[in-house]
Amino acid sequence: MAGDQLRGRRRERETLDRLLRDVRSGQSRVLVLRGEAGVGKTALLDYLVEQARAGRVVAAAGVEPETELAYSALQQVCAPLLGHLDRLPEPQRDALATAFGLSAGRPPEALIVGLAVLGLLAEAATERPLLCVVDDAQWLDRMSEVVLVFVARRLDAESVALVFAARDPGTPPDPLGGLPELRVGGLPDADARALLDSVLPGPIDARVRDRILAETRGNPLALLELPRDLTPAELAFGFGVPTTTPLQDRVEDGFRRRIAALPGDTRRLLLAAAVEPIGDVPLLWRAAAVLGIAPAAAVPAETAGLVEFGARVGFRHPLVRSAAWRAADPAELRAVHAALAEVTDAEQDPDRRAWHRAHAAVGPNEEVAAELERSADRALARGGRAAAAAFLERAAELTLDSATRAARTLAAAQARFASGAFGAVPGLLSAAEMGPLDPVQRAVAERLRARVAFAVNAGRAAVSPLLEAAARLAELDPAAARETFVSAIGAALNAGRFGIDDLGRAVDAAAAATAGDNARPAGPGAGDDPAGRVLAALIAWHRGGHVAAVPLFRRALDAITPDRDLDLLWLGGLFVHEVWDDEQFLDRNERAVAFARESGNRSLLPTALTFRATALIFAGRFADASDLIDEAEALARVTGPSPHPAAAALLAAHRGRADTAAHHDRADTAAHHDRGDTATGLIDALAADAEAGGMGWLLAVARHSQAVLHNGLGNYPAALAASSAATDHENLAVLQWGLTELVEAAARAGEPAVAAKARDRLAEHTAAVDTAWARGTQALADALAGPAADADGNYRRAVAEFATTRLDLQLARARLLYGEWLRRHDRRADARAQLRPAHDAFSTMGAEGFADRAGRELLATGETIRKRSAPGVPEELTPQEAQIARLAAAGRTNPEIGAVLFLSPRTVEWHLRKIFAKLGVTSRRELRSSARPDGERAPRDGRPPRST
Repeated sequence: MAGDQLRGRRRERETLDRLLRDVRSGQSRVLVLRGEAGVGKTALLDYLVEQARAGRVVAAAGVEPETELAYSALQQVCAPLLGHLDRLPEPQRDALATAFGLSAGRPPEALIVGLAVLGLLAEAATERPLLCVVDDAQWLDRMSEVVLVFVARRLDAESVALVFAARDPGTPPDPLGGLPELRVGGLPDADARALLDSVLPGPIDARVRDRILAETRGNPLALLELPRDLTPAELAFGFGVPTTTPLQDRVEDGFRRRIAALPGDTRRLLLAAAVEPIGDVPLLWRAAAVLGIAPAAAVPAETAGLVEFGARVGFRHPLVRSAAWRAADPAELRAVHAALAEVTDAEQDPDRRAWHRAHAAVGPNEEVAAELERSADRALARGGRAAAAAFLERAAELTLDSATRAARTLAAAQARFASGAFGAVPGLLSAAEMGPLDPVQRAVAERLRARVAFAVNAGRAAVSPLLEAAARLAELDPAAARETFVSAIGAALNAGRFGIDDLGRAVDAAAAATAGDNARPAGPGAGDDPAGRVLAALIAWHRGGHVAAVPLFRRALDAITPDRDLDLLWLGGLFVHEVWDDEQFLDRNERAVAFARESGNRSLLPTALTFRATALIFAGRFADASDLIDEAEALARVTGPSPHPAAAALLAAHRGRADTAAHHDRADTAAHHDRGDTATGLIDALAADAEAGGMGWLLAVARHSQAVLHNGLGNYPAALAASSAATDHENLAVLQWGLTELVEAAARAGEPAVAAKARDRLAEHTAAVDTAWARGTQALADALAGPAADADGNYRRAVAEFATTRLDLQLARARLLYGEWLRRHDRRADARAQLRPAHDAFSTMGAEGFADRAGRELLATGETIRKRSAPGVPEELTPQEAQIARLAAAGRTNPEIGAVLFLSPRTVEWHLRKIFAKLGVTSRRELRSSARPDGERAPRDGRPPRST
């Protein structure tokens, strides 16, 4: 459509023209055209396509009847670009081929498919700029939506424009939320009047014109269509009954009336075109022949301006399709589906054929149900879990045999759970249990119900349903019972102070199931699998305390692996703290992140990234930790599961910026704007959410974070109050963190008795293990709260022990405390020897509060403090550039960096060119040989930097 045919759209055209200029200059752009039905979004897309004719254009559209068919819209986007498929890395190439049914393979995860599509668009754009337009995005199938939004959030420098048109979002969340948006409103008054006058058949009462203009609010489609429903008397004199019907419904009703006035064969042809979603004209004519409809039946619909039958079927507007579909008689609709099923190739398009046959069926039909079940299997093989669930639910409805019906409903429940639609699972399970389920199926149902309970609410509310499910599973599936008992205890651990009785109840139930006697064998808790070992450790910890549980914690850790025991990883992360093993602390979550990246596991990756970020905080690698938290939150916006909220609060606390904006960028969500980006704001928000949700463990993390923040700032009374609150309940891992802060806060606040008591409590945990982390922690506590005569030796031991670990943050804090003690004992030269490396380390990390505290002590010794440019990275590099520079310096290739950061290799190369220019280097070799881009010191043993 030419630009001069778009009335009143100057602002919109300028925005679209600017978007194309940016893309032609080598940048990528994303835009969502947002507005009500009929407001002109499709016309603007048409204008954009016409203006982009010198480049390459691919297009897709969501279609309401296709929302359950996995990747249906994505295939429209990618099909013209598959000639570039061979340029992708093999894992991405295989994932995309499997998702599109081009080859068999392991079901791909959405993140791998998303990265493959990102690479495919980037490769296609190397020849000429690429424009991808997606109309009616509100009707995208779930998998296409996930992948396209993922790609939209990662485009950067590929010469790709991705433009969506979507109606205003309904119930939250909005999948397109946070993407750049252009609001498309009604036409200005003068243009609206001109458009209305162009379709009026004759004179019109001025008051009627004003009423039409007011009711349509400048909506072009409504201006063109609503006058058709007014009689000459209504137009001339204003007679008629005012209506409050929503504008979209009135326009669709108008289309419905126009369709109803068509000849019967024309209506049926229009219905067939509405039900056939891809506009395949030959297929439509074959279906028309089956229905006994002659080609001439198309003429009245085209004459009425409702549809065009060209190379493809083109409706006047999606509301015409909706009107034809929704107004159809059920019997007529079934006949159309039957005809389309008959002419759809069973080899080339078996799933769409099965879908048509399913909607043509009147009652139970085992042949069609079995065909749907096979379609579900194919959907699962392609990663389309939501589509598989839809196929299975319809298959169950068509199944007469009660046992088979129950089995298919149970399989549908499993697919819904796997797709993340937890709310649909309980109803499906109840329906499945109405039919006869064998013992194995009952075990599956119980286990699934338990998993839903934990996924929806991993706190106190989940304990009772999990225990009930575990008890029922005990005889059906002992391994599943063990896993469910672990989940029940885990939910009680999450509840913390809010679920003290629940923890005891869960442990007692698990212990009773575990115990055996002479009359019967040991129960489900006695297994030697990972869940059984975790369960034994948790029972021992609750009943016998830390010392009794340490050997069992180690035994459980030996069994938990990142690539198999995904549901146990979070407990493994807590157990590592209980055994004070810094090597496992850093290595295990690194392996979990690597596995999640390689497998594309979108449910695991955000959590794995935040666990890894926590470990990197302890290692003093704040820049890397911040990058991972940002990545986890970006992924969560696309893939669904929210990242663990503790890491961001911990990082903010250690950065020590109480009253200034944190480095961690949360400006993309309104909620974070409202709460503020200061450390205090993040921690307070975490505490409020934890209290509201009854999550005592997270509340302890919030209090601990407050203690860290205030210790760093030297506000010891506040740190004392916060650390006391963090340690008044036995929380795994957090209790040990809190006790270390409590010893320091109490000692500095002039509360030696409180400090000594905390030191003794800490000793109960450190004495049971023999690691440098435990020895260093206890030596530091003894130096702060033990006999004064032993303080010097204890400080030296603490520094020496931490120097053998990878916990650079703890080493710097030990040096700071020792330096402060030395300065107060007038040993200024010795104090400077500790305070200088502490100050440098804190400054490099970005721990501003602790750096300032060390700086004040250095000044007191007579030292001059050198100002540093910025913590963590040079000022010239953006956070993303710094992360790319770190990975490039570590020897990663562009495709490897792209896979880590979910960027296209072309974008990585573009960033590296800017990085080289900013740092004054010309190659990766120079980058590696120059100072580390993040300012982090090299590992003491000379090993290359570990990956994140």
